[in-house]
Amino acid sequence: MKKIVSVLLVMVMTSVFALTGCGNGKEAGSKSGDGGKIKIVAAHNQTSPKNPYQKGMLKFKDVAEKQSNGNIEVEVHAGTLGTSESELVQKLKLGSADVVLVSPGFMAKTGIDEIQMFALPYMFDSYDHWEKVVDGEVGDRMADIINKKSNNTFKLLGYWSAGVRHYYGKKPLHSIDDIKGMKFRTQTSGPVSEYWKKTGAVPTSVAWGELYQGLQQGVVDAAENSYPYFVQQNHHKTENGQYITETAHDYTTRFLLINGKKFDSYTDKQKKTIMEAAEASVKAERKALHNQEEKYKKKAIEDGAEVNQINRQPFIDVAKPIQDKIAKKVGLEDVLKKIRDMK
Repeated sequence: MKKIVSVLLVMVMTSVFALTGCGNGKEAGSKSGDGGKIKIVAAHNQTSPKNPYQKGMLKFKDVAEKQSNGNIEVEVHAGTLGTSESELVQKLKLGSADVVLVSPGFMAKTGIDEIQMFALPYMFDSYDHWEKVVDGEVGDRMADIINKKSNNTFKLLGYWSAGVRHYYGKKPLHSIDDIKGMKFRTQTSGPVSEYWKKTGAVPTSVAWGELYQGLQQGVVDAAENSYPYFVQQNHHKTENGQYITETAHDYTTRFLLINGKKFDSYTDKQKKTIMEAAEASVKAERKALHNQEEKYKKKAIEDGAEVNQINRQPFIDVAKPIQDKIAKKVGLEDVLKKIRDMK
């Protein structure tokens, strides 16, 4: 009996020392070390596999998985977790999605009013201007605002674009007067809606998935978006979408977000890999977008759409007082000055 007790005692002590030895390693979620394997669910709301969003997300996946030697797995969803931004953000909050893409308009609805600065018409006058703003000091400041006002629910990983938006409708615009009285598919509330009302248009709400039919049946006279988006949906082939006027009223901004609290739980090595993957995704998405803008403009013309240029100054003149008003309202008059000075 004594021998049995002695053997059992030795076994117990051996197990204790073995467990103690394991405890000297780095635990998952610690600030250094590999931290074990993690899975990241990344989602956007576009269903087309050709969409620039998908190109960006796949680059994020590729770099994250390769840089981590497979210790980070990324699962990409193109519209399969939800086709509305509200669905995606809700999933981000609940933890069923880890990385999502959203627009300034939606971010403003969450109470981050400052972000409207990136959605105001004619805030930017070229892609070079837009990139200088979002990739510099102003972009960093907006990222801090997003993080703080969301209580670390949203951490910005990078700025993507959805292209430069133009008018398309049942007739071309030769002057700002031509848009007066037109039922114009755009936001129906907020500063963007206020802007189009000032031009004389009538902002009208139509779901994106119903817009082709809305243009075909005359529910709206016109709409606005960038070439890759409305040409992929064949809006330019409808009765009320065949005339494109390059108003270039919005160089769009999209926010690539991760749940900040979950990000903070990752190891330093995992964080570094995720940020490198995000940087690569920014470059890939923007490149895909620029290539597609040229491609789909050419396709629209080949399909019979008519494209014309216009003097944008009268449209810009309407936009400036609204920019001033919003900047003052959200306390970012200095940011507005910086953006204008970068032109």
